[in-house]
Amino acid sequence: MTDTRIRRIVILGGGTAGWMTAAALSRALQAQGVAITLVESDAIGTIGVGEATIPTIHWFNQIIGLDEREFMAATKATAKLGIEFVGWNGPDSRYFHPFGTYGPPGDGAMFLHRLIRGRADGDASPSEAYSLTAQAARAGRFARPVPDRRSLVSTLGYAYHFDAGLYARYLRGLAERAGVARIEGMVASVDQDAGSGFVTALRLADGQVVEGDLFIDCSGLRALLIGETLGIGYDDWSHWLPCDRAWAAPSAAETSLTPFTRATAAEAGWRWRIPLQHRVGNGYVFASRFQDEAAARASLLAGMEGPPLAEPRLIRFTPGMRREAWRANVVAIGLSSGFLEPLESTSIHLIQSGIAKLLSLFPARDCSPLLARQFNRVFGQEMHDVRDFLILHYHATGGRDEPMWRERQAMPIPDTLAERIAHFRASGRIVLSSDELFREASWFAVLDGQGERPGDHNPLIETNGREDNLRQLASLRAEIARTAVSLPPLPGR
Repeated sequence: MTDTRIRRIVILGGGTAGWMTAAALSRALQAQGVAITLVESDAIGTIGVGEATIPTIHWFNQIIGLDEREFMAATKATAKLGIEFVGWNGPDSRYFHPFGTYGPPGDGAMFLHRLIRGRADGDASPSEAYSLTAQAARAGRFARPVPDRRSLVSTLGYAYHFDAGLYARYLRGLAERAGVARIEGMVASVDQDAGSGFVTALRLADGQVVEGDLFIDCSGLRALLIGETLGIGYDDWSHWLPCDRAWAAPSAAETSLTPFTRATAAEAGWRWRIPLQHRVGNGYVFASRFQDEAAARASLLAGMEGPPLAEPRLIRFTPGMRREAWRANVVAIGLSSGFLEPLESTSIHLIQSGIAKLLSLFPARDCSPLLARQFNRVFGQEMHDVRDFLILHYHATGGRDEPMWRERQAMPIPDTLAERIAHFRASGRIVLSSDELFREASWFAVLDGQGERPGDHNPLIETNGREDNLRQLASLRAEIARTAVSLPPLPGR
């Protein structure tokens, strides 16, 4: 019987995407005798500002056997309990997107209907009061969720802020210890099979030839293999997501750690603030149609809490996605497969999601088009789902009258998003498929935080009377408040 298994994998590009891929594949394929080579050049920079994550990072850390304490020390990581949105409904507005669930343990999406009903009956408490994660974040406290589903602490959720460069370096160490070979070099040309179009080798500028059976394109926005070599086109989503530039600069570390990212709406985009152990990451994502680069740089510096520790760095991008992330024997992972701005910290998740889908559909040497089609379908759906969630933030903004924001409020939105908003407005329901990344709590946090108010709730909660529901809500608020202040304080608090 002919052996058709993949024997040689070549990863083009390092950075976060390349070394995440190398670490995961080397772990998953360690017993199969697969040679994994990563080609990168120190002369080519990486984007390197993906410093905030979402809770799905725990899954990736588990599959590569990562020790959390060691990882956090090596990457200067801090805990992240969610994202605070400032100014999205006017200069003085703020709301919190927590990573845990709302309500008591086990109540899930139905609690949101109890809350909606309570508001209709006179409860004026902010939604944050019903999230232990949000209350812990506000109090500067942190604990990991417990497995006991009867405990309120089981409703907590968290991710990390970390230094993306240190994270890539840490993963490189894991991957190389697992047998991944790194080659330093610039790609001069790419060899392809004349019949199938498969990539057969990378020819480097110094004359080295790196052959492979499966090629992973982690070359970033350049997309050297999937775009330049195979000619796969790119769907531009700028008409929905107008920001196409970002300035980034570090500032001095906090004395008291803040356990959340902050996203502050500004005149032509929004500013991020990401606290790490050794510094604070700052950035301004903006639309160049509405603000030039010099003015945007000045806006970043004016919004920072301290002077920059380095010159601000400009990043240019086009929001959108590759029409196929897998073609022939090339799979695009990371920015080569598409770019969605970091508003909800999804960049690193989409890297690990691409890796997970590749592992579940891992091919033989013929790289069956059936597998590629399935990969492209499910990865494409996830990109569209995240896109809609990001568009919601822009479209549902109120209280801002700058030209960019006025255009966002009036723009046509995808039918998929319009349908979801219509459901929420009519009945408080958040209609999701089973495999969507952002769940009910996340959609509710943004819809509610940006002023969307449902006209009704699920009638199944009517078994409790009005006064009983209000009493239960009051009791839950008190329990959450007590529990939040009982959690350990963060350093400096």
